[in-house]
Amino acid sequence: MSSTTSEGRRPRRPGGWRGVTWGLAIWGLFGLVGFLATVEAGPLRAGAATSNITPPLGELIVGGWKPFPATHIHDELHARCLVLNDGETTLAIVICDNVGIPREVFDKAKEFMAAEAGIPATNVLCAATHTHSATTARGENKVVSSAQLTDYQAFLARRIADGVRRAVNQLEPAQIAFGAVDEPSQVFNRRWYVTDPDLLRNPFGGVDQVRMNPPAGNPALVRPAGPTDPQIAFLSVQAVDGRPIALLANYSLHYVGGVPGGHVSADYFGVFAERIAELLGAEKLSPPFVGILSNGTSGDVNNINFREPGPRKQPYEKMREVADLVARRVHEAHQSLTFQRDVTLSAATAEMTLQVRRPTPEMLTRLEDVVASSDPKTLRVHEDVYLQRLRRLAESPDTVSILLQVLRIGDVGIAAIPFETFAETGLEIKEKSPYPKTFTIELANGSYGYLPTPEQHALGGYETWMGTSNVETEASVKIVQTLLDLFARVQAK
Repeated sequence: MSSTTSEGRRPRRPGGWRGVTWGLAIWGLFGLVGFLATVEAGPLRAGAATSNITPPLGELIVGGWKPFPATHIHDELHARCLVLNDGETTLAIVICDNVGIPREVFDKAKEFMAAEAGIPATNVLCAATHTHSATTARGENKVVSSAQLTDYQAFLARRIADGVRRAVNQLEPAQIAFGAVDEPSQVFNRRWYVTDPDLLRNPFGGVDQVRMNPPAGNPALVRPAGPTDPQIAFLSVQAVDGRPIALLANYSLHYVGGVPGGHVSADYFGVFAERIAELLGAEKLSPPFVGILSNGTSGDVNNINFREPGPRKQPYEKMREVADLVARRVHEAHQSLTFQRDVTLSAATAEMTLQVRRPTPEMLTRLEDVVASSDPKTLRVHEDVYLQRLRRLAESPDTVSILLQVLRIGDVGIAAIPFETFAETGLEIKEKSPYPKTFTIELANGSYGYLPTPEQHALGGYETWMGTSNVETEASVKIVQTLLDLFARVQAK
């Protein structure tokens, strides 16, 4: 495993004495001193921008069991970008409206940023929101290098980099504050112990101990198999005069959904971005304010109250309700923030090699027999889907290399994990981090499936099935320890 810590390169300030106009000169000495005092009043500078990443109609929407073509754009998809500079180090955070983006796409975007904006890849955190109503960025086949990207993948990498460059262009003296507030009413662990063994059957002929998304209100429900993380953590960035620049929030809720078939939508992540701008009075600013909601550790969490199911909602109705509530809670907590300008920025990354899980010949043979029989009594838990997934696993390399990352923004720590991560893992990172203000962004710098803990692997269930979770069962333990080591490294600096 290798790791890197980077300070970045300070962006060149435009102008200089040769660029001073006659209009500035006639301000006189006192006017000039006042101007410089405003620009240089503190080290932090910030800029934000959005980049439209909406795909063409006809691209395949993923997030369900089988892809289907996009027929309508309900709302545009974006890469939402925030750039921070402390006078020495530049960090960039990009959150994209997509279900999961391969590392190779993000790596290509980072190549552009390094060459065109001078930001080293170590200092760039790119992640997907995990909206289930976006078209795929994975391509038909596995991407093996950034030189083999599909048209949409290449477009996505270019637009991510362009968004960051635009944010760099808008760097200005800024101040920042961290806030956090709990909202437990919208997060529910979706893995349940149940008493009905028929609900626990898996595609491989076995019986699990827990069930993902059991029938809501079913008398067989016993209790959830894990915790939730109710915290909404957020960073608010303002110009020195108090004008909002950006707000980056983090909530551990998988997605909301309620989208008609064929519709492309950013889900509640996009609605939040609009709603927080309204609440902050930042809808029509120049440069435009950028609201951002990242996905926390929500691999086993969704918005369904299985114990007490609510009424059926119209399309997009629940999405708007959740986004409005999350935005209002952030806005309430925002009232008591204390902003600061003197913050230290740093980043560190580590490459980790993980073993890939392998199907046995017996598993493949059973699935092939079931699928060939087409017996509705046995073909009941998507055996056809998992046969294809296990065949791909059998042909894949023995190991996969993933990128782990941490950012330090003053006294705030951000961890980045390229998996759909369980809530208990995020809670463990918060508990053990040297930064009391810590949150984790999942599906960051890649997308490799689910990341159950070893204890959750032992319980079975959809998130642990081979073909859904594809790396070694101890991966979460290794990842947490590496992230804590990276946090210690940036803290020591």
